[in-house]
Amino acid sequence: MTSPSDQIHDAHPMRGTLVLMVGRSGSASWGVVLDAPDARVLAHFYERLLGWRIGTDDPEWATLAAPDGVAYLGFQTSPEYVRPVWPPTDRAQQPMMHLDVEVDDLETAVAHAVSVGATPAEYQPQAHVRVMLDPVGHPFCLYVGT
Repeated sequence: MTSPSDQIHDAHPMRGTLVLMVGRSGSASWGVVLDAPDARVLAHFYERLLGWRIGTDDPEWATLAAPDGVAYLGFQTSPEYVRPVWPPTDRAQQPMMHLDVEVDDLETAVAHAVSVGATPAEYQPQAHVRVMLDPVGHPFCLYVGT
């Protein structure tokens, strides 16, 4: 009999074998969490940007639920939050991650993002992608899918 750890070591996504993380709940739910000086303020920005509904709306923790019900975007109040710099530079807080959002029309999506409080980044490394900054400086990319 093989143990779950044997299954994980034998699993290889490129070979079509998929084994869930050991100890993970049976839920397919997963999420990404962004730190912010005020979780609620940033959650409401992303609510306006993405059109996702607010799930939890507390001073220290807020979430948005994806329409498919599988993923969530979380926001955690972090008083020591330091705004990242884009593009990354030495001796400055660097972005830890960024969100990618597929759009149908880049110009329309950029205009919408600006109207709800985003700022286009000064540096734009690709013609078919727009790097935007949320109100607390997290970069996110708008791109047209292929």
